[in-house]
Amino acid sequence: MAAPLKVALTGGIASGKSAVSAAFARLGVPIVDTDRLARELVEPGRPELAAVVAEFGPGILGPDGRLDRRRLRTLVFADEGRRRRLEAILHPAIRAATAAAVAAATAPYVVVAIPLLVESGQAADYDRVLVVDAAPETQRARLVERDGESPAGADAILAAQAGRASRLAVADDVLDNRGTLAELEAAVGRLHERYLALARDPGSRRR
Repeated sequence: MAAPLKVALTGGIASGKSAVSAAFARLGVPIVDTDRLARELVEPGRPELAAVVAEFGPGILGPDGRLDRRRLRTLVFADEGRRRRLEAILHPAIRAATAAAVAAATAPYVVVAIPLLVESGQAADYDRVLVVDAAPETQRARLVERDGESPAGADAILAAQAGRASRLAVADDVLDNRGTLAELEAAVGRLHERYLALARDPGSRRR
């Protein structure tokens, strides 16, 4: 059997990637969520967590010994050097775990949710790149209202990510997330049929 078509799902923070992943999952598509893998890698007892604490200090841990993700996020998004040191610790392990999950998939195609696809230079590793697009002002509002970020904190997070144009430049497919959830679901359904067709014809895959 041919290897599954690999679709990278990306988009800026608060663009709607989770809603798109959930829509694909309801269609029976395997979803590899790299954020979930990253959370598993920093559970207590993991060597990756020990390396992060050694780099950034015990202040990034909560009273229960677990990583305080918001505290760490605030720390690294304010300092590019710190962010890159964190990535150097976690990204190799995340890539290895992602590759193992994709290899285990038996469906015609698999969706790999990678928020930092552009920043990590992984676009060429996938057959298709699907970008969930939202205007920066929409992302900012969601970060403030949904996540409780301050306006300044939201701006720092957005500034640390690749710009909208950079994401769209690597996209094979774009989902505009300005409409209703029903419209988003319908768009995912259309992409599902397209990806199934591409999976049946490996020679038509883009990369």
